[in-house]
Amino acid sequence: MTLKEIGEFGFIKKISRGCLIRKENIVRAIGDDAAAFKTDPDQLTLITTDLLVERIHFSRSTIAGYDLGYKALAVNLSDIAAMGGAAREAFISIAIPEDCPLDYLEDIYDGIKNLAAKFNVNILGGDTTNSRIDLIINIVVHGTVAEKELLRRDAARSGDMIFTTGFLGDSKAGLHLILNDIAADDESLEMLIKAHLLPEPHILEGRFLAQQPGIHAAIDTSDGLSSDLRHIVEQSNVGARLYADKIPVSENLKKFCTRFDFDSVKYALSGGEDYTLLCTASPETADKIASEFQKEFKRPLFPIGEITDTRQMELIWPNGRIRSFSPSGWDHFKEQNK
Repeated sequence: MTLKEIGEFGFIKKISRGCLIRKENIVRAIGDDAAAFKTDPDQLTLITTDLLVERIHFSRSTIAGYDLGYKALAVNLSDIAAMGGAAREAFISIAIPEDCPLDYLEDIYDGIKNLAAKFNVNILGGDTTNSRIDLIINIVVHGTVAEKELLRRDAARSGDMIFTTGFLGDSKAGLHLILNDIAADDESLEMLIKAHLLPEPHILEGRFLAQQPGIHAAIDTSDGLSSDLRHIVEQSNVGARLYADKIPVSENLKKFCTRFDFDSVKYALSGGEDYTLLCTASPETADKIASEFQKEFKRPLFPIGEITDTRQMELIWPNGRIRSFSPSGWDHFKEQNK
C-alpha cells in the first residue's frame, strides 16, 4: 500500500495510533483542527501547527513575501477559529535556501507581524535553519478557549442545520488564475487572486459561534467543502444533505465560471483554502443564531443543508435530483492533486 492509495487522512489515521501516552487532561488529540488540553479547571489550551513548503504550497515566483507571511499565519489562525478559540502566541520556524533574498524574508515577517497585530497575537520565537533548495515555513499557534465553548468536529447531530460563514470556491479560482498565468484584467479576477493569497481567518466568527447555545460541530474549509464536511460526517457518525442552490458563491466566482466554462457549484464543493467556517446548529436555535450573526457581522450566516442519519453525503439540485458525492478537495498524497 502506498501514500497515494491511502491519502493524507488515511496516513494520519495510521500514525495517530499509539500517540496518546497520557490521556489525563487531553480533550482533543490528533484528528481535529487543533489539539485541546486542560490547563486549569475551566480553560483549555489550543495548539495548532501548519507547514508550507515551496513548490508544494507556493512558488516564490508567484507570491510576494508579504502575502506568503500573511497566509502562513492565517492558515493557523483559522484552525484556532474552528475550535472557537482566541489566538494568543505564535512561533515561527523557517528553513531558508541560499538564493532567497533578504528583502523577501523581511517581507514575509512583515506579513506575519501585521496579521498578528490585527488579532492581538504575540510572536514569541521559533527556529531558523538553512535549506538546500526550498523555502519552508512552519508556524505553531497557541490559543485558549473556555471548555464549555470548545467547538469540535465530532459533535454534529441528526437534524442540525449546516451553515458556512462565507463564500466558497473563490480561493480555488484565484489559484487557477495564478497557475495558468491568466491576467487579472478586471476587478472580479483581482478579488479572486486576493482570496487565495490573503485569506481572512474567521477568528471573530469562531468566537461568536462558540458562545451560541445550539452550535454543535465546526471545522474550517481548508481542504474544501466536500472534504471538510466529510470530516464532520465521519467523526460524528452522521450523514449530510446539501442544497446546490444554497451553497454561497460570490459574484466574482460566478463571472469567473461563466468566462472559463466551469460549474460554480462543483467549484465550491472541491475548492480549498477558503478558510470560512462550517458549523452545525440545532434546528431550534438555527434561525436565532443566523439572525444574530447578521447583526454582528453585517453579512449572512449561510444555511446550506442539514445533518442526516444516513452516513451518506447527498447533494440536491433545484430540479429535485439527488446525487451522492464524495470528498473532492485537497489531499496532499492522492494522485488527483498531480
